[in-house]
Amino acid sequence: MEINLPAIVAEVEAAFAAYERAFVSNDIQALNDFFVKSESTVRYGVAEQQYGLEAIKAYRARQPSTGLERELLDTIITTYGRDAAVASTLFFRDSAKGKVGRQMQTWIRVADGWRVAAAHVSLIDEPGI
Repeated sequence: MEINLPAIVAEVEAAFAAYERAFVSNDIQALNDFFVKSESTVRYGVAEQQYGLEAIKAYRARQPSTGLERELLDTIITTYGRDAAVASTLFFRDSAKGKVGRQMQTWIRVADGWRVAAAHVSLIDEPGI
């Protein structure tokens, strides 16, 4: 298996960046479209979990549409072959002083492009505090 083929890394970086733009602008339709259309798609959030795309859509529809801006740090995209990748990043928000968010997404290539098959988001105290 080839890890981090430059062209594949660039594809996933572009998909990840588009996801982030959709997230901070609360483009719910785009966010929903970024997830694999399957009941086996999983998203674990800071205080909730969703199993399946329909649960993810319902969660997104209930979320606030403001205060979503954040700063990303230490984003790492690792690709495995041509059809699988993991995106890992830290994030910081003004509204969560003293906390650091952690996000990991498993991306897979499907017929209509790169999509998230599994995601995990957590929020912890910033190390050293």
